[in-house]
Amino acid sequence: MIGPQERWYRFAARRRRRTGVHVPAHPSYRCRDCGDAWPCPQARLCLLIGFQGDRVGLMVYLAAHLARALEELPETHPALIAGQILHWVPRRY
Repeated sequence: MIGPQERWYRFAARRRRRTGVHVPAHPSYRCRDCGDAWPCPQARLCLLIGFQGDRVGLMVYLAAHLARALEELPETHPALIAGQILHWVPRRY
């Protein structure tokens, strides 16, 4: 039996072959693959699958991206950036 992390790496590798990698482009924080605001729907799905119910871990990961986005986008209102990066996470999953 393989562990959850190994399953995630295999799943992510299969998804990368089918589609591009949905990561933020710096400093705009738009998806490098599709151009939508990051995290785009595909990135959200990958993050939810990757963190497999670890909501705290996901929020810490996204908070790190939030801190970087706040530094890179000083002219954008912080509430808009937080809404884009954090507020899509379901309360329970």
